Amino acid sequence: MSDRQRFQNKVVIVTGAAQGIGRGVALQVASEGAQVIMADRSEYVEEVLAEIEEHGGDAITINADLETFAGAQAVVAKAIETYGRVDVLINNVGGAIWMKPFQEFSEEEIIKEVNRSLFPTLWCCRAVLPEMIKNQHGVIVNVSSIATCGINRVPYSASKGGVNGLTTGLAFEHAQDGIRVNAVATGGTEAPPRKVPRNAKPLTDNEKQWMQEVVDQTIDRTFMGRYGTIQEQVNAIVFLASDDSSYMTGTIVPVGGGDQG
Repeated sequence: MSDRQRFQNKVVIVTGAAQGIGRGVALQVASEGAQVIMADRSEYVEEVLAEIEEHGGDAITINADLETFAGAQAVVAKAIETYGRVDVLINNVGGAIWMKPFQEFSEEEIIKEVNRSLFPTLWCCRAVLPEMIKNQHGVIVNVSSIATCGINRVPYSASKGGVNGLTTGLAFEHAQDGIRVNAVATGGTEAPPRKVPRNAKPLTDNEKQWMQEVVDQTIDRTFMGRYGTIQEQVNAIVFLASDDSSYMTGTIVPVGGGDQG
């Protein structure tokens, strides 16, 4: 357990909790006393649950397709059914599937990118709002990206731009309801190989070159000249989710080693 207990008696939904930043967030808030609802389509989320329970934490999992409104509603309903309310929603689902110039994207690929990196956050915010408005209390943290200004991932950039607009619009609209809404714009982040790859097909030579261009651009724009760690992203997300940021709303916080996006 963490020495800090910022989430004692708080019910926290973490989406995309099976791996990467989402896993880190779920473990962190659980260690600080949260009752955690971990939503993911991957069975690997059960391994995160086991880790939380091993350390005495309180969590449940739900398999849900968050690219649909029904999936988002099911997550919120499960949280209320199990714990009685929702205090915090952390939207972590997203991530570029392909890295290539915009003209190389097919219609189907563009739709898949937007469905993956905009709609899960949009639907989850919509699903949780009635509960938070009823309680006149709530915190939403959206995971965006500094790649709103980046190359070879325009559909992803557009999706995360949408997340930023959603964040500021909701914050303005619902401050009167005691709801705070912020986002972390993550920079390039070192992470273990994904257990469930976003794109399972082997990369072509062109795709490898386009991917390298993204890596080079990310490092070149970062003052610190390196990728961040998962924990560095988790720290910022958890700060915004906690009462430590009680006078912050409608803010997009870049966590990219100096790259403002």
